[in-house]
Order: sequence, then structure tokens, then C-alpha cells
Amino acid sequence: MSKIAIMGAMPEEIAPLLEKVENVKKVDYANNSYYEATYRGKELVIAYSKIGKVFSTLTAATLIEKFGCSVLLFSGVAGAINPSLKIGDLIIAKKLCQHDLDISIFGHDFGYVPEGAKFVESDEKLREIAKDVASKNNLSVIEGTIATGDQFVASNERKEFISKNFQADALEMEGASVAVVCDALKVPFFILRAISDTANDDAGVDFDEFMVSSAKISANFILDMVESI
Repeated sequence: MSKIAIMGAMPEEIAPLLEKVENVKKVDYANNSYYEATYRGKELVIAYSKIGKVFSTLTAATLIEKFGCSVLLFSGVAGAINPSLKIGDLIIAKKLCQHDLDISIFGHDFGYVPEGAKFVESDEKLREIAKDVASKNNLSVIEGTIATGDQFVASNERKEFISKNFQADALEMEGASVAVVCDALKVPFFILRAISDTANDDAGVDFDEFMVSSAKISANFILDMVESI
């Protein structure tokens, strides 16, 4: 039976998952903890990577290469760029990019490196499962572009730069690096984010206040998806 990886970046993003799964066994590896578990007959491995692209790359690769996971679901929170997104709303990443990757001095687009791609697309079948889950639960989700970078954006100026150069709907700090790993290793992946702030000058305050509740919304949705995989 295939194992499903469920990943977050912070403890708060996987805590709601660990409360609901069974037969939890903790495995410490590479300065991190991985939780093998079951949920409604499915085998899971759950982990939070710690914040940022480097840690999330390490964790995603470990879930696939060491634990043998053949599907990866990411559950977490994000800042909104698309003005129609409000705190608590859900966004599914259709494609992801790295907004802080910049070798434009050599004539390349922002977010592009040679032999890489500016955008990486998530798995279409998993996105369809998510849309079914949303409709069954009367939840609205938007499908869009998520931009990733190693910075917590709390500036309208930076938000506008990301919007203009990537047409991104939301931003966070791990999704695109996880996407690059999964794409290279041919593992279907899905990134879900609940909005915790609007990436503006008040983002730090909003994030602290709404992160836990937004993380729960995202985690519950991911567990509903597990049943359909």
C-alpha cells in the first residue's frame, strides 16, 4: 500500500493532524521528527520541516527517499496577494514559483535558473480530489499561483513586485521548493494553504492572531482528501 506524506512548515500546521490520526510512531532523523501513523486505513508519514526553502527541501526529499512516500500533501498557511482572498480562505496551488530567486542580471526572468523552470505545476488528479472535497463540504477554494521565498513578506511594495512578476495569488515560504523536489522525483504533490494574513504592513499582527485557526482549516481539509486518495 502506498504511503502518503503530509507536510507542514511549523508545529502548529501538523498539530491538528496528529490529534486525529492513529498508531502514531515518532522517528527522529536528520535533526527532525517524522510521525508514522494511520488514518481510516491509509498509511501516513507526517512532518513539519521548519520554516524556509532549505528545510522544506530536506524534509520533502526525506519523506520520499527514506520513508518511501509516493504522494505528498502540504498543509499550511499563506499570505494573500489576490484581493479576493480573505483570512481563513483556502487556496490550492495550480503552479508555484520562487519569488526571491533572482539572476535577472544575466537576462533571465525573476524566478528562473538554467535547467530549472520558473513555474512547477502540481498534480491535476489531486487538485480534482480537492475540488470534490470542497464541494462536499460547501467550502470555496480558489486555484491559483503560489509564490515562495525565504522572507516573511509584510510590505505592500514587495507584494506588488510579486504580483507583477509572477501573477501570484498568495505567498509563503516552502511550497515551491517542495514542488521542485516532487517534480524531480516524479512524486504527485498537492499544496493547500489557508490565508493567515494579507502580506501587507499589518501581516505580522494578523499572522500571530490567525495562524492557528487557519492551520486547522487547512489540516482538516487535507485529512478529508486522504480518504479519497
